[in-house]
Amino acid sequence: MMKAAVYSSFSGPITVQSIPRPTLSSNSNDGVILQVMATGVCRSDHHAWKGHDTDIHNYVKKNGFPFVPGHEVSGIIVEVGSNVQKFKVGDRVAVPFILSCGKCNMCCQHSRPTICERQEQPGFTMLGSYAEYVAIPRADYNLSIIPNGVSFVEAAALGCRFTTAFRAVVQQGGLGSNRIQSIAIMGCGGLGLSCIMIASAYGGGSHLQIIAVDVSDKALDKAREVGATHIINARREDVQQCIMNLTNKNGTVGADLSIDAAGFKATCENAVYATRRGGRMIQVGLPIGDKPPIIPMGVVAGKELEIVGSHGCAGNDMPAILNLVQRKKLDPKKLIEREVTLEEGAQTLMSMDNGSPIGMVMITQFDNVPQSRY
Repeated sequence: MMKAAVYSSFSGPITVQSIPRPTLSSNSNDGVILQVMATGVCRSDHHAWKGHDTDIHNYVKKNGFPFVPGHEVSGIIVEVGSNVQKFKVGDRVAVPFILSCGKCNMCCQHSRPTICERQEQPGFTMLGSYAEYVAIPRADYNLSIIPNGVSFVEAAALGCRFTTAFRAVVQQGGLGSNRIQSIAIMGCGGLGLSCIMIASAYGGGSHLQIIAVDVSDKALDKAREVGATHIINARREDVQQCIMNLTNKNGTVGADLSIDAAGFKATCENAVYATRRGGRMIQVGLPIGDKPPIIPMGVVAGKELEIVGSHGCAGNDMPAILNLVQRKKLDPKKLIEREVTLEEGAQTLMSMDNGSPIGMVMITQFDNVPQSRY
């Protein structure tokens, strides 16, 4: 048995209970059992708890409740499946939230594991990481050894928000090319702030404008602290006009790269309108809600905009991001607001009904593991 935070209905109470500890499946020996050392409380977990995700509905239809949330995780391997070749008991590992299969058409023929046809996701298609132990399938394709000098907390923080930001900003957004001199990031929650930090770490320099947009002065102050060069409060200012003014160079106005990191109607629409002619807009925040964005396709066509989706990050890209942390080019601890117990983590997730924390909340205090996560 183990302790885990569980819920038995969508939007129902999340409580810490004793449930069976996971075991390695007899018909799938490619996985490991992790002792969870750190796991993040993410807005995506809140969407899942509210019943917004079809994967969880499919899981519950097949297996029933209770369900365990959590998908940002790092830990120590305590059991290894017989088919696992790259890892052993005692290894410290980081886990991406997309667990690709490595065998489907998207993985093999197109090298696109982030849209794997048979992907698994802790906390969505399977029981998650708000627990003392979690089963992780497909270990060889997805896990990464945590390098020396990188903590469990830092590694868990990378598991969703920073890795998702890396793909959105660098891989899908193309930051690093000479043509990108301005980036506008809509939304300064955990994902938006991670995008700012990735932009600063990967493409920072005096030439790069990093424009942060939010409705909260506190969030914008944090954005400035972690690397934004300009901030815009969407409650008080005309977002599109401000970005046009800030980026007006040689008659070209608008951001070279704009990112909707929030997923609201206004943030998506502003990201499209604020992009320069021939520029690129990345949709990485998930637009969930009763008011879907209205995409001005006439503007998209007339300005030849590129609108590109971005989803998670491939497991084989995790070492590069861990390396940024090891080399002190990226410091996830700047976004960690506090470390909490399982009970406090469950309460934090439920309290997201009233808004999200500015930084990251990490569950690190488990009764079975008294040692430090650093």
